[in-house]
Amino acid sequence: MCPSCQAKIAFYDNVPVASYLWLRGRCRHCGTAISLRYPLIELVSGLFAVAIFTRYGLSWEGFLLYGLVAALLVITFIDIDHQIIPDVITYPGIGVGFLASFVLGHITYKESLFGIVLGGGILFLVASGYYLLTKREGMGGGDIKLLAMIGAFLGWKGVIFTIFVGSAIGTVVGAALALRTQRGRRLPIPFGPFLSLGALLFLFFGPQIIGWYVALMGWKP
Repeated sequence: MCPSCQAKIAFYDNVPVASYLWLRGRCRHCGTAISLRYPLIELVSGLFAVAIFTRYGLSWEGFLLYGLVAALLVITFIDIDHQIIPDVITYPGIGVGFLASFVLGHITYKESLFGIVLGGGILFLVASGYYLLTKREGMGGGDIKLLAMIGAFLGWKGVIFTIFVGSAIGTVVGAALALRTQRGRRLPIPFGPFLSLGALLFLFFGPQIIGWYVALMGWKP
């Protein structure tokens, strides 16, 4: 429904990107401007669909991984707006990712199970340790379940990559934002978007990034 006049939106006014252009960015009923964010997210989602199709073709594996991508996009913007990651997305995602490992073979069920345990366990230990040291919650349970869901789809390798890349990018962004805020002021920064970005990078460029990092460190395979 329209957030301004509460009128229900017809299906023909909900066609991604096209409806926004047809309506010239305004609600059909009250004329209130529609945020450009809606078609931009729809466009990004469509581009990811093309990228998945290009790599995996019209396959069940492609459908599964696009489902993961779509979930990560939704989680990213909900976490940015509300600092929450809905259980209604992550809990089913964990189950779907694990069950799919028995059928599709993109990873083994052992890799998926280990990814779930490792993903949830790493952030649980970090969150518990932070609370013991500071007596404050520094990481929500939603992040723990999100990383467990990523592990269910991408396995333990995806978890390690995601936590490393997500933490690195989050640290840089957090430091940049901290410099722009008043001294001593605590600035809550959602971690879900950085975990989602790490998972997406692993999904599309994982081997290349790992190879580049190994070469940069001078490690021998």
